[in-house]
Amino acid sequence: MLLCDIGNTSYHFLEGDESFKKSVNSFNPAVIEEKVYYISVNKKVNEQLAFLENWIDLEDYIDRASYYETMGIDRIVALEAIGNGIVIDAGSAVTVDVVRNGKFEGGFIVPGITAMQKSYENISPALAYSFNFDLELDIMPKNSKDAISYGYLGTLYHEVMSYGLDITLTGGDAQKFKKLFRDAKVEERLLFNAMKKIMKKANIC
Repeated sequence: MLLCDIGNTSYHFLEGDESFKKSVNSFNPAVIEEKVYYISVNKKVNEQLAFLENWIDLEDYIDRASYYETMGIDRIVALEAIGNGIVIDAGSAVTVDVVRNGKFEGGFIVPGITAMQKSYENISPALAYSFNFDLELDIMPKNSKDAISYGYLGTLYHEVMSYGLDITLTGGDAQKFKKLFRDAKVEERLLFNAMKKIMKKANIC
């Protein structure tokens, strides 16, 4: 069984226990002859896949009525997987979504680590610090690096913790955020596990 999570820059495949990536710019999906079950946030790729019968869009098996119209399918699929709790997807943007007892309560988006650090640097070279993930969040900072870190990480931390739910971390910077949310669970293959769950529910696996 071949699964694929398609983003803006890559096809991320899972075959058995092995995962691999292909560039959106250079990979031709028509070269794959076996069935591929996928989700995609890439509109251009979706247009290509519409003509390939062996590529099966799992979005067709999800009830979008419970979510808002422009919400990314990757975020929806992650929430379908956990049913109750908070999902933090720490990538180029950081998305935070809340589901309680199977009901989507809402979510928010902030810039990812790299984007936020660049924004400080753009304000002034004197603010060009990397974030301190070992920051003490119950003490107000007394130096520039920690002040910047607190403004970003502290605000995010206190907002997330206010919901009182279990936290699942995924995305490329999940391990960095694990230092912040120490009791959180890191699920590097959260989307793939969610896709399998959707397929089992729809009886298509």
